[in-house]
Amino acid sequence: MAFYRQVGQVPPKRHTQFRKPDGGLYYEELMGEEGFSSDSSLLYHAGVPSAIVDSQVWELPDLSTVPNHPLTPRHLKLHDLFAETSKSNAVEDRRLVLGNGDVRISYVVAEQPSPYYRNAIGDECVYVEKGSATVETVFGVLNAVEGDYVIIPRATTHRWLPGEGGVHAYCIEANSHIAPPKRYLSRYGQFLEHSPYCERDLHSASEPLVVEGNDVEVLVKHRGNGPGGIVGSRMVYATHPFDVVGWDGCLYPYTFNVSDYEPITGRIHQPPPVHQVFEGYNFVVCNFVPRKVDYHPLSVPVPYYHSNVDSDEVMFYCGGDYEARKGSGIGLGSISLHPGGYAHGPQPSAIEASLGAERFEELAVMVDTFRPLELGEAGTAVDDGVYAWTWAGRRNT
Repeated sequence: MAFYRQVGQVPPKRHTQFRKPDGGLYYEELMGEEGFSSDSSLLYHAGVPSAIVDSQVWELPDLSTVPNHPLTPRHLKLHDLFAETSKSNAVEDRRLVLGNGDVRISYVVAEQPSPYYRNAIGDECVYVEKGSATVETVFGVLNAVEGDYVIIPRATTHRWLPGEGGVHAYCIEANSHIAPPKRYLSRYGQFLEHSPYCERDLHSASEPLVVEGNDVEVLVKHRGNGPGGIVGSRMVYATHPFDVVGWDGCLYPYTFNVSDYEPITGRIHQPPPVHQVFEGYNFVVCNFVPRKVDYHPLSVPVPYYHSNVDSDEVMFYCGGDYEARKGSGIGLGSISLHPGGYAHGPQPSAIEASLGAERFEELAVMVDTFRPLELGEAGTAVDDGVYAWTWAGRRNT
């Protein structure tokens, strides 16, 4: 069976009468994927979950993109995007770094509470690079700390409340669902023994979050004719969406901390699929964590040169010291983009320097996409302009 959970009050039988203390009925909402044919949860609301009293246009931030043309590997410095004392929130002030028709990668440094928000385009995987936040959701409260992936299913109403000092968030927004790789799971959805993490490492809400209120605005990102086929609406609900007294099922938001990922190692260099943590439609998410490295007596610990003939590779460097990029200017908060059609690998000096290493103290989040990525306004703004020529040490002019 899939990882079933029950939180709060639910009736003994689904789709049956469930009454409030005053005798009125709770309103049952099925949140399900793939048209009643995949994972779902049943939520029990005090108010009618479809009762809206207004809807206005939400003008989204700039989601336009430009092609990576002429074809060029790039170094993007995300920490240059926000001032140290950012007054931003984690929803409205995300800045688009890279994107295509399947996935968008944004970055935000937030100190202010976000509005209530629902992404009706796809699931979100938000990596907490630094800081902490409370994520209030219709399913209950998640506590997000540094190193957490926060997985939020499509159409989950939620908001971000940054902790003291704010939160630095790397936001991966899909046009699909995001889930553990199928090869880690049994045919019924249980994590298998070879998986680098399991159900014990996933953390979801332990109790409902019940909030009373009227005329509550929720920002909704949904399908339309805007850039990337995305538009926004401000929908006002007659009663507070956080009025759920209980829910059960196999679809819900959760956190997973990168420190709980158990790296797979070998005598010789292991290819990137051993680092995979999630997958969506036409993309995968991997993480490179501190680990023992190759222990063959003649091993070369840094990766060999390789051509991503089917994908673009995006590496976000968020901790430690990434051996393969020494001498290239890459540091914490950097993104490297290695596009399909371009052979890439370590800086030449890093190969000899890695020989004899027993351990790498590196932390990075990688997204590989199977359609080419284009540059968002933030990616264009923080491109260092010189990374492409670091292997050769020069550029022809």
